[in-house]
Amino acid sequence: MTTHEYAIGIDIGGTTTSFGFVDRSGKVAVEATISTHAHELARKLVERICATIDGLRCSCEGDIRLTGIGVGAPNANYRSGTVDHPVNLSWGASTNLVELFRGYYDLPVAITNDANAAAIGEMLFGGARGMKDFIVITLGTGLGSGLVANGELLYGSNGLAGELGHTVVDPQGRDCACGKQGCLEAYVSAGGICRTVSELLALRRDESPLRCIAPAELTSCDVYQAACMGDSLALAAFDRTARLLGMKLADAAAHTGPEAIFVTGGLAEAGDVLLEPTRRYVEEFLFAPLRGSVKLLKSGMPESNGAIAGAAALIWHELGKSVVVG
Repeated sequence: MTTHEYAIGIDIGGTTTSFGFVDRSGKVAVEATISTHAHELARKLVERICATIDGLRCSCEGDIRLTGIGVGAPNANYRSGTVDHPVNLSWGASTNLVELFRGYYDLPVAITNDANAAAIGEMLFGGARGMKDFIVITLGTGLGSGLVANGELLYGSNGLAGELGHTVVDPQGRDCACGKQGCLEAYVSAGGICRTVSELLALRRDESPLRCIAPAELTSCDVYQAACMGDSLALAAFDRTARLLGMKLADAAAHTGPEAIFVTGGLAEAGDVLLEPTRRYVEEFLFAPLRGSVKLLKSGMPESNGAIAGAAALIWHELGKSVVVG
């Protein structure tokens, strides 16, 4: 009987949780999605995940060998194995997710936030294969980032390194969900660009289809569609967003000297509407000796199950270093 080796990749979100079996090449063999039930305790979610994993294992042909469990979750700390004060999840101050999974499987378990998992996935399975220095930015409801230097993800002494979304662009600026003012995430995110549109609507008199949408109902997709039609107000909103993103990416490049910066997530699906002006601003704000040396690219990970493959990449990366985790 043929033996198949898989790492389990789990992506925990506030609404849904996706997971699957991922081989060494990054191919997702089988996968499933369940409701997270954010109001429940973490142990109930882990119980439902593990029950579904057992069902997936039975559905696979051949002999299945599981090598470990990699988890991407909000506010997940690689060093402590805990998820601390997760936004949109009623899990309390701190939950040891590694211990919960080890209660079901005697396997290595590694956890980190979704942006760090995306960076490891990009290095093993995506556009950063062969690179040792790069940055991954996830643009969606928030702004996450994973920094890789000399082939290793930067976790920092407390496991929280790489939070570019919570670096400040304006000390007296917009309130951020983290409690600070003027964070990059408050401007460069799906919600951030909608707030920028609302500000521009109040300041300018341009005719725009966006004026027909109630502020509470406006989405980043609406802004993108208007920009594609050449709407001046939507294009101005993307330009403001790109300027702030380009400025902070140039700062990050001065710190880590990346070969490339990869962009992924829902807002990144705007493609060149966002990426082209961002490239210009990165070059404008870069330290002069670095100009022309940093590529800004869309992620090379598959859109459909890239988060699952990225989470599983945590395990394959650790096994490649011959380090036992969890």
